[in-house]
Amino acid sequence: MNNGCPLDIRKIMEMLPHRYPFLLVDRVLEFEAGVRLKAVKNVTINENFFQGHFPGLPVMPGVLQLEALAQTGALFVMNSFDEPLGDRIFLFTGLDKVKFRRPVVPGDQLVLNVQFLKQKLNIWKMRGVAEVDGQVTCQGEFSAAIANRGDM
Repeated sequence: MNNGCPLDIRKIMEMLPHRYPFLLVDRVLEFEAGVRLKAVKNVTINENFFQGHFPGLPVMPGVLQLEALAQTGALFVMNSFDEPLGDRIFLFTGLDKVKFRRPVVPGDQLVLNVQFLKQKLNIWKMRGVAEVDGQVTCQGEFSAAIANRGDM
């Protein structure tokens, strides 16, 4: 990907292996190679998790906000990597300093910001911040590895 964003859902689906109901990034808005990526997830009442979380009081689970940030991180790494991933996959390896600040509800647009912190071998460390209307909903640092599918 070049800096000619936005990146639509078709391109995102070419890059990420996730599909409904687990694809949690709708559009990439901004990208700076090796620095950061900004994306969005439009949250609707049609999300399957709202059936049970919580009936009569729909709230997006915090772990799914973190997953949306992880998928955003995967898009960042895939577009910052010097070569195609081929048969390799991007896997979450750790979370640090996670905080949940505000609930996410149907009708919200979750803005997903990922910033590069460091890379060592096949491990990438990033800072993620999710926001709605400029208010932080969750934040944290996470690490991920690029692994061979055949090794799993």
